Amino acid sequence: MSENPPWKPLCPADLAPGELRGFDVGERLVLVANLRGRLYAMDDWCNHAGCLLSGGWLDGKRACVVCPCHEYAFRLEDGKNITFPRLCDDQPVFPLKVEQGTVHVAVPPGPKEHS
Repeated sequence: MSENPPWKPLCPADLAPGELRGFDVGERLVLVANLRGRLYAMDDWCNHAGCLLSGGWLDGKRACVVCPCHEYAFRLEDGKNITFPRLCDDQPVFPLKVEQGTVHVAVPPGPKEHS
């Protein structure tokens, strides 16, 4: 059984509802999103065409982030591609917690860009 990656402090937990922010975390690009006051973290690099999801927008009705390039939608809770599942994979999601006003994520190592 593999160990969980260590928690890394990322940013103040001051994201406004509807806000998206992208971060470099080691060798990964991570998106943090605030949907109706709840924070989520997922891979910021869209696996369809490599666009940054942090440049997209939130769809509150479907609880997903929408990629700005081709409007693929990924559910924030589990990263599931809800637009065209057979055309690209789901997005990796990461555990997130808030401690003393700071967002922490547990992100496994990986490339900033996916091939």
